[in-house]
Amino acid sequence: MPDATILAFDFGRKRIGVAIGTTIIGQARALTTLIAERRENREAEITALIREWQPQELVVGLPVHIDGKEHEMTQNARAFAAWLEERFLLPVRLIDERLTTQVAQSLLEENGVYGEKARAVRDAVAAQIILQAYLDERETNELF
Repeated sequence: MPDATILAFDFGRKRIGVAIGTTIIGQARALTTLIAERRENREAEITALIREWQPQELVVGLPVHIDGKEHEMTQNARAFAAWLEERFLLPVRLIDERLTTQVAQSLLEENGVYGEKARAVRDAVAAQIILQAYLDERETNELF
């Protein structure tokens, strides 16, 4: 899919990190963190983002234990991905997100971002890491 815009989500019950990237450049960037505990508010914000950015594909981080075993949040992320696919009729890819939140936190600390300021952007940075991994994997697969 040449020159496709992709939105990625780091799903959480209280916060959802969002990142954007394109296949032509192959780079992701943090976009925003949605703070919406009520489902209808969250759905409205996601709908607005999809209308604004017009992605051709969506990526959702799939949380699993370090050993790869699934847990409650894995099922929540799968349900979120299924809702996205059904609601927006776009392909949705699930990407292993093990340790992305910890990596995002470390990156923020390395750049002098701590506390509330870090918490406000950590999930968007985690979504960026998830999307970058997906873009890198796509590029590698296209080379071979």
